[in-house]
Amino acid sequence: MTSIALNEHYERFIKKQLDSGRYNNASEVVRAGLRMLEDFEDAREKWLRDEIPGRFAELQSDPAKAVPLDTAFARLEARHKARTAQDK
Repeated sequence: MTSIALNEHYERFIKKQLDSGRYNNASEVVRAGLRMLEDFEDAREKWLRDEIPGRFAELQSDPAKAVPLDTAFARLEARHKARTAQDK
């Protein structure tokens, strides 16, 4: 049998899920989380396999479509700051 250690945050989260009545036990909560992670990883791999090669080929054929690195980093930093502000 697999044994996992969870910190207080996840223990409280599992308890909240159980209290909601949606799950009967902690194992069901963990399995639901693992299914979501599996779906996310499958979607990520599909994106990497199906989208990235085409986009890369597109940029190779027309480099003018590329975004300068400084611009890309500035956009990422702005998105991060906006999300951080929302979380507060």
